[in-house]
Amino acid sequence: MDRLDKILCSQTTLTRTEAGRLIKIGRVTVDGKVCKQASTKWDPAAHEIVVDGKRLGYAQNVYWMLNKPAGILCVSRDPKQPTVVDLLPEEARRKGLFPAGRLDKDTHGLVLITDDGAFAHAMLSPRHHIPKTYRAVLDKPLSDEAADAFRAGPTLEDGTECLPAEVTVLEEGDTPLVEVVIYEGKFHQIKRMFAAVGCHVVWLKRIAMGGLVLDEQLAEGESRPLTEDEKYSILNEKH
Repeated sequence: MDRLDKILCSQTTLTRTEAGRLIKIGRVTVDGKVCKQASTKWDPAAHEIVVDGKRLGYAQNVYWMLNKPAGILCVSRDPKQPTVVDLLPEEARRKGLFPAGRLDKDTHGLVLITDDGAFAHAMLSPRHHIPKTYRAVLDKPLSDEAADAFRAGPTLEDGTECLPAEVTVLEEGDTPLVEVVIYEGKFHQIKRMFAAVGCHVVWLKRIAMGGLVLDEQLAEGESRPLTEDEKYSILNEKH
């Protein structure tokens, strides 16, 4: 049970003042009847709450998969530039959303957006070693020595030591396509690891986190909620 205005705020981007105003002027119904008392307590899972004719879906926390395009900031909000949260459909937006596991502005691919801080902490905690899988295009072929350095645990140019990583060449050529799996999340780690072995990353996309694989049906900029199985798979990938 919770106050009606608090329920509205938890499921939307409304402030407490805005929610109270909508309730007071009769734009909110509960089980088909107008409720003008913001302080009245309801169980949002047991009662149908409608705001301006639209049913208010209720979820304690939300989890959305986004296929991030390049040029979008991977942060919750920014006063000057669009962010990954801005790409979510209007009905998905609510207070407290953030990207769990950021990507560089020019990097594409899988981003998980949630408001579940405990889940994000478990997913990002270094002690859990959740694998993250990327595809990258390099500016030159990857030598066998460089691949061996990845598998042994590369040392970055500033002396930072990384955990062993998996690297596979998917397409040979002057600008090869490679797949990389890392088990940590240092700042700009993929680009810095390749720089340490003399390669430059010209294109980068994250395709998986744990057992969660980017939905190929999602065009860049599109998103959808996770299934319960997908949510479970992030923290329970066998590796």
